[in-house]
Amino acid sequence: MITKDEALELLGKYNKEEFHIQHGKTVGGCMRWFAEHLGYEDQADYWEIVGILHDIDFEMWPDEHCIKAPELLKEAGIEDDMIHAICSHGYGLCCDIKPELEMEKVLFACDELTGLIGAAALMRPSKSCKDMELKSLKKKFKDKRFAAGCDRDVIKQGAEMLGWELDKLMNDTLEAMKTLPEA
Repeated sequence: MITKDEALELLGKYNKEEFHIQHGKTVGGCMRWFAEHLGYEDQADYWEIVGILHDIDFEMWPDEHCIKAPELLKEAGIEDDMIHAICSHGYGLCCDIKPELEMEKVLFACDELTGLIGAAALMRPSKSCKDMELKSLKKKFKDKRFAAGCDRDVIKQGAEMLGWELDKLMNDTLEAMKTLPEA
């Protein structure tokens, strides 16, 4: 398995915009948090690397998102199980690779939500989610005009896949993001 540093280097090979690099780090950090809180501590590095690489093809090939990724990842020596996990976050949106493992469902569920939390954080005086409460996030979630690019239906579908209440997903993802240095 590749290291976190190698994953960041690989992400940077195909992504030059700081926003995309930061999004990979954020999702990776959230995935690590979830691994540690769901009883997968021994797989935390794996979960984090999947999160870092999940949008590897998005910046350069947005119309082939999750379609171009397997080619890029195979060239880098990434194994098939990780490629499946990475691409599964696009299920029903840009590919037909269904999230099967709990880790894949977490990735599907928290990817869009991290974007919504990040946008909500920018609206705060602190410019951070560290002082954000769940009720503030829920208010932003209900406002369809706010961060309109963050698909609320995908977030809801992710919670359903996991068998979680939407509030649990939102609270846990917010708590995960609060642990990140850049949040």
